[in-house]
Amino acid sequence: MPKISKRFSALVTKVEDRVYAPTEAIELVKANANAKFDETIEAHVRLGIDPKYTDQQLRTTVALPHGTGQAIRIAVIARGEGVAAAKAAGADLAGDDDLVDQIAKGEMEFDLLIATPDMMPKVAKLGRVLGPRGLMPNPKAGTVTTDLAGAINEFKAGKLEFRADRTGIVHVRFGKASFDEAKLLDNLKALQETIDRNKPSGAKGRYWRSLYVTSTMGPSVQVDFSALQDLKQES
Repeated sequence: MPKISKRFSALVTKVEDRVYAPTEAIELVKANANAKFDETIEAHVRLGIDPKYTDQQLRTTVALPHGTGQAIRIAVIARGEGVAAAKAAGADLAGDDDLVDQIAKGEMEFDLLIATPDMMPKVAKLGRVLGPRGLMPNPKAGTVTTDLAGAINEFKAGKLEFRADRTGIVHVRFGKASFDEAKLLDNLKALQETIDRNKPSGAKGRYWRSLYVTSTMGPSVQVDFSALQDLKQES
């Protein structure tokens, strides 16, 4: 059993056993993010879905209004001029068969993989190495596309792909502790609206079960998701 630090134990005492209003929860998480680095702020949403059924799976993207505060490394698999176009648009890695071979060997120095449709037959063979890490390109996630420049710019600006795991929980980072409360709330609201808008057709009963927000090194805080849904998004 991992040992709990005195710092973390002290922070836990500041979190009451109750559901917090969205703004109050974000303020508390920010206050508890007192590590010696800029902690990432995450949301963990339990949904009333069973992803083993295809009509209850959730996989989509969210464009966070204020980005994530985190730089991501993007790799692109394309052919010919597509490789040069990807590099010109800001891709950190770009290639065709050479990049496919590198990935097959386990060399994956990137956070997101984009591919053009014509390269997907080769990318599909990398399923065993990409799948477990959630890096397999997918048209629904916007990572299989011919508009390489558009996709690269969107993801660099803060667009995120996310999916519900096999237990029906969504885990998404939505900012940094250095963000002010208003920006974090805007990002969390955008995430909530995206999850609601992409509700799987097979979802039955109560869709939202719980919402928690936390920082990298801090305790989680339960959020009143109904209150979040009732908030009006700032223009």
